[in-house]
Amino acid sequence: MALDELKSAVPDFAKDLKLNLGSVIGNSDLPQQQLWGTVLACAIASRSPIVLRELEPEAKANLSAEAYTAAKSAAAIMAMNNVFYRTRHLLSDPEYGNLRAGLRMNVIGKPGVEKVDFELWSLAVSAINGCGQCLDSHEQVLRTAGVGRETIQEAVKIASVIQAVGVTLEAEAVLAE
Repeated sequence: MALDELKSAVPDFAKDLKLNLGSVIGNSDLPQQQLWGTVLACAIASRSPIVLRELEPEAKANLSAEAYTAAKSAAAIMAMNNVFYRTRHLLSDPEYGNLRAGLRMNVIGKPGVEKVDFELWSLAVSAINGCGQCLDSHEQVLRTAGVGRETIQEAVKIASVIQAVGVTLEAEAVLAE
């Protein structure tokens, strides 16, 4: 029901987003845990209270307690990693890449769910946050684990649509003030 409410909140000028939202979530070929973990992690990463408020209950209903926590963990750890690794990549001094990160990232090694699911959620969040180094790293882990490009693209499509819906709805809220 919340997905329908979110779609109805999308303004007419963004009809493509409304259609895509229904398509990427409602017609996804991803297994339920991968789908709803991706949705939840991306809703958090979108930073949109409206999107998170509408999608979180449905995600929670479709995920085990462990998967729910792991999806939130993916959003949290990638919020940190995407800034750190994107910055190291963007700095013109390559020596930063040789320095030890020194940041705790234990959840990546023990996410509480299948590693492939956590990697997929991390990749989707990295797409929203625009970290090419993290995208490459997570894509490589997924491909090595036998995950097809179609599955990876599906997660990226979910990320892109959720992010676009969040941006649009937040802008409309500000303009309505």
